Amino acid sequence: MGEDDERAAQEVARRDAAAVQDEETEKERLDRNLMELLGELRVALPGVQVLFAFLLAVPFQAGFVRVTPFQRDVYFFTLCCALAATVCLIAPTPFHRLTFRLHQKRALVAIANRLTIAGLGLVALAMTGVILLISDVLFGTATVVIATALTATLFALLWGVLPLRHRRRGP
Repeated sequence: MGEDDERAAQEVARRDAAAVQDEETEKERLDRNLMELLGELRVALPGVQVLFAFLLAVPFQAGFVRVTPFQRDVYFFTLCCALAATVCLIAPTPFHRLTFRLHQKRALVAIANRLTIAGLGLVALAMTGVILLISDVLFGTATVVIATALTATLFALLWGVLPLRHRRRGP
């Protein structure tokens, strides 16, 4: 398929999606938004839960008693970020259960969206903290700075700048 054919196919798909969205009722749109959000949470949640479990096990390893105060502080900050991320990413479930059949799906979608964004930001902080901690244990200061800066930059670019840039462009 040539580049022009690909562009034409993308334009047709965009028009079809716009037509479907124009014909959606608010209830259908909220249902679709909720299902998309739940699919995204199914991807994010296992990763943060594995990270949290890993962090919970770290202090019980024999070598953990030899950490510096800096490493201890980074570890605790990272653990707290992983905990908060887990709470944010799971929070839509109890919200839904506690408001079930009360016709609050619009609020559920809006609140779950905000909690998911916050949770993903906390996941990025936790994962950056893990890189900081591990590189500090294994390597010197230069590697710590480079690895942590590259990790934070990667998250900022791919999870922040890229989607926001495309969001501003519109459909």
